[in-house]
Amino acid sequence: MIMGYQKPAWLEALYTEKFFVGCSYHENAKKNEKNVCCLDCCTSICPHCLPSHRFHRLLQVRRYVYHDVVRLEDLQKLIDCSNVQAYTINSAKVVFIKKRPQNRQFKGSGNYCTSCDRSLQEPFIHCSLGCKVDFVLKHYRDLSPYLRTCNILQLSPDYLIPQEMGEEEITRSTIDEQISSYSGSSSSSSGSENMSIACTEIVRKRRSGWTSMCAKFMANNTINKVSDEDMASSMISRRKGIPHRSPLC
Repeated sequence: MIMGYQKPAWLEALYTEKFFVGCSYHENAKKNEKNVCCLDCCTSICPHCLPSHRFHRLLQVRRYVYHDVVRLEDLQKLIDCSNVQAYTINSAKVVFIKKRPQNRQFKGSGNYCTSCDRSLQEPFIHCSLGCKVDFVLKHYRDLSPYLRTCNILQLSPDYLIPQEMGEEEITRSTIDEQISSYSGSSSSSSGSENMSIACTEIVRKRRSGWTSMCAKFMANNTINKVSDEDMASSMISRRKGIPHRSPLC
């Protein structure tokens, strides 16, 4: 609550929740740092929590110079980020979430943050999202013109999911269901094509480690479709001829 005007719940959570700390629900799991903000639940979660939030709006939080940042491309879908200075990390522009006040004040002309007096590049006047929100609420007392409607927000493709997380079992069962559903139609050529498409889509969405399993199944299924006649002809072609002995002297 600032100046008597309330922020959106997701924005308040993004500003107050702790990130890059161990998840209390998965404290015994590896790579359990909370680096995702669920905007619908207004809480920070770790990769192991994703199956319970897979239909929610998810915003990945990153780390830059010991501060929490989010991708500008994702944040622009939620709120107007104009006049906020962005920085580049791995070819992607990011914005700081919280204020970053400087220990010493620089004298002279130049751009400074409207809230924390941090030196900025032109033409930016806010060093973080929090600074802009405070500025808007202080001077205009209404944040709604800057908010944007966003019903769907998914994690970026470069988000790394630990192999140890529970969703791996969900992925395995999903693949098994897809394979079993197409196994019944494997006798026809169309069924084989559909099964191949299904495996391709699943592998494309999941880790490359599943490729070997899908390929192995496809190979076994191809062998099972070999007809008895083809098998018999193959065996005949490989059978050794009748041996001819030299005449007895």
